[in-house]
Amino acid sequence: MLSLFLGLAHLGRTIKLGAHDPEFRALLVLFSGLLAIGTVFYARVEGWSVLDALYFSVATLATVGYGDITPRTSLGKAFTIVYVLIGAGVFVSLAARLAVVTFRRRPGSESAREMDR
Repeated sequence: MLSLFLGLAHLGRTIKLGAHDPEFRALLVLFSGLLAIGTVFYARVEGWSVLDALYFSVATLATVGYGDITPRTSLGKAFTIVYVLIGAGVFVSLAARLAVVTFRRRPGSESAREMDR
């Protein structure tokens, strides 16, 4: 349990560092917007609770796909196809940028020395 909290604290610090990077901020806003759009869509069209809709949106964009809840309507299925194709790329780009921010600030790294100049 302790490692979970330490990991979350590290993630929080990394996101705070990433807030200074315009590309990271743009990807974070885009990802958040996609989550909001997906949540509203699934809540309205599929009739899911907001929590279920957010859960499905996160699982879908992260390409986890548990399969415990799935869209039932044709519109929901069509939206999900487009949502995955757009959202997976945004998610991977955000994760890659988060990794860049993490490794850039490591002590002794070439990027950390360049940033300190």
